[in-house]
Amino acid sequence: MLAVTSQDHIQSYYAATVNDRTRYPALEGTVKADVCVVGGGFSGVATALTMAERGRSVVLLEANRIGWGASGRNGGQMIGGISGEATIERQLGKAGAKLVRDIRYRGHDIIEGRVAKYGIACDLKHGWMEVAARPRHMAALRAHFDERVSEGEGDHLELVESEDLRRVLGTSVYHGGFIDRRSGHLHGLNLCLGEARAAADLGVKIFEDSQVVALEGGAKPWVKTERGRVEAGTVVIGGEIFDRFGHERLKGLMLPTGSYIIATEPLSEAVVAEINPQDLAVCDSNVVLDYYRLSADRRMLFGGRCNYSNRDPEDIGASMRPRMVEIFPQLRHSKIDFAWGGRIAIVMNRVPVIEHLEPNLYVLQGYSGHGVNATHIAAEIVSDAICGVTEKFDLFDRIQHTRLPLSDLFGNQMLALGMLYYRLRDLF
Repeated sequence: MLAVTSQDHIQSYYAATVNDRTRYPALEGTVKADVCVVGGGFSGVATALTMAERGRSVVLLEANRIGWGASGRNGGQMIGGISGEATIERQLGKAGAKLVRDIRYRGHDIIEGRVAKYGIACDLKHGWMEVAARPRHMAALRAHFDERVSEGEGDHLELVESEDLRRVLGTSVYHGGFIDRRSGHLHGLNLCLGEARAAADLGVKIFEDSQVVALEGGAKPWVKTERGRVEAGTVVIGGEIFDRFGHERLKGLMLPTGSYIIATEPLSEAVVAEINPQDLAVCDSNVVLDYYRLSADRRMLFGGRCNYSNRDPEDIGASMRPRMVEIFPQLRHSKIDFAWGGRIAIVMNRVPVIEHLEPNLYVLQGYSGHGVNATHIAAEIVSDAICGVTEKFDLFDRIQHTRLPLSDLFGNQMLALGMLYYRLRDLF
């Protein structure tokens, strides 16, 4: 496998406002541990911290910097549930429906507990809203709201009809929506770095600039980097590696998708009070969706416009700004201070991949835009399985995933055609 030159965090609002600039060394030589975790994003860091809290010795390997990938540059929306819930219920029946309900806010609980326990400053704020981009979408949101209320969640959910929307958001482009006050938003990079610091304080050996070039499970798992080796009882691959290590079970499951965000200059209190007085994180109901929220220093962080061609826009700010202004004309004169993007992993059936690749080799990846909450859920499920509690893991391991044929040759072109279909559906 070719070596990959390590990189620093992408230039973003998040990287400009980090509160922990710790650098961890590169792995040199051979080390041993109970668990070796590959990947320094939410999946890997949350797994490492969970296993350290349970008294296991852990080594964490990251090719670049902790939080370098999607965990450190995403929209920061902490949304209840995971993607692909309908598929889970369809494939697993009553057990799947129970699983979906049981884990809906488990990631929130983990994050909130760690923010309090370890003093992680990550601008955690509650309040999230899904808005209806089309009139027909509102009927689906009403049905979803009614179902959730019937399950006992009425205390933190609120349905907002079209005529009442202006009291919540300063725009006229939507047709209502619902608010989930149990969900919310945060500074993802600071959360990831804070959890890594907590893990290190508990004894986790963290190595950055340590690209993994080979690994193996089985009776004696091992992981090899360019200049070192880890011998462990269990290996966990955390994050979007796609099928980098040649495992057939990963081939064609996911494709890299471009997603982009802009951040305005800090807005005045008057503008904030007009466009988002409740400080909600928001996403719309389209398949190819917009999502946005306010930062702690009152910037509009506006993202979306997924790109499935593997070609980034020449000017992210110029590409994203018109849509932001279409929704909020109040921001037409606001300066764009940051613009960034990168790859996220979209699973073909949207269900996160949480499974064995071989004995003592686990993988968790592919959250399809729901990573803040879902990564922490997945990390706990895999950690439970390593410790011998396999009920939830076994259910995910049973999921039949859709694979895109010839994805290594034509994947992006085929997915682009599929997403063109969904873009057209979003218009009507």
